Amino acid sequence: MSTATSATSSAPADQGGRRRSVQVRPVTTLTATRAEWVKFRSLRSSWLVTGLTTVGVIGIAALIAHFTNTHFATMHPQERAHFNPVTTVLNGVNFAQLTLGILGVLFVTGEYGTGMIRATLAAVPRRLPVLAGKVAVVGAIALVASIVATVVSFLVGEQLLGSHSVGWGYPGATRAVLGAALYLTVVSLLGVALGFIVRSTAGGIGALFGLLLILPVIFEALPSSWNATVGPYLPSNAGGALWQLSPDHALLSPWAGFGIFCAWTAAALVVAGLLLRRRDA
Repeated sequence: MSTATSATSSAPADQGGRRRSVQVRPVTTLTATRAEWVKFRSLRSSWLVTGLTTVGVIGIAALIAHFTNTHFATMHPQERAHFNPVTTVLNGVNFAQLTLGILGVLFVTGEYGTGMIRATLAAVPRRLPVLAGKVAVVGAIALVASIVATVVSFLVGEQLLGSHSVGWGYPGATRAVLGAALYLTVVSLLGVALGFIVRSTAGGIGALFGLLLILPVIFEALPSSWNATVGPYLPSNAGGALWQLSPDHALLSPWAGFGIFCAWTAAALVVAGLLLRRRDA
């Protein structure tokens, strides 16, 4: 059955011998997105990872803020000089980038692992609406969860920092808090792209860890000229410029870095779309 062109199709005759016409509607990106939403909300693991991310980010913020305030007087002078009250309470973003990235990978590779992807692609022969639907669902869930996590982390963390706390009026605070949520959202979309490219849960998670964690470490071990030239343009370094307020001259400007990170993710999604159209399920 072609879902792109037909309007009606014949159905078996009823008891009176008359032929019935059945309306066949084309599969659009919107209907594919609705189907992906049904899949997402029916998976307990999806909500578990989302909830774990939100609680984890807030818990890490509370823990770090409490101990920072308690031991601030005994901290090394260099640590106090580099202390930033906003970045301190957003340290949980480093944890959330992994969990939300894994969420994106699992939402794709789970279907490949069970073979359900065959039914999905049979229902949506054009295939790209499947990619668009997964991007829309994962991106929306990640954005909501990330905003809740980063805003609550800031409010709770600053409260626990006591006399070392700041408010929303602190330079860069609003941009860092909301920027962290945007960064995490794009990380989840990168996970979706890697899931379609690799089509393996272990491989997708490994690729995600490699891009976000291992690649920066490798470049730090290379000659300083290489790291200074290429390092700021790596995915996690570029995207991190949007929410990190620590004075690191090796980072790009916030929005320029985030734009480059979005470009990395867009390129991965383009590759994912091409492979999805060309490869068999």
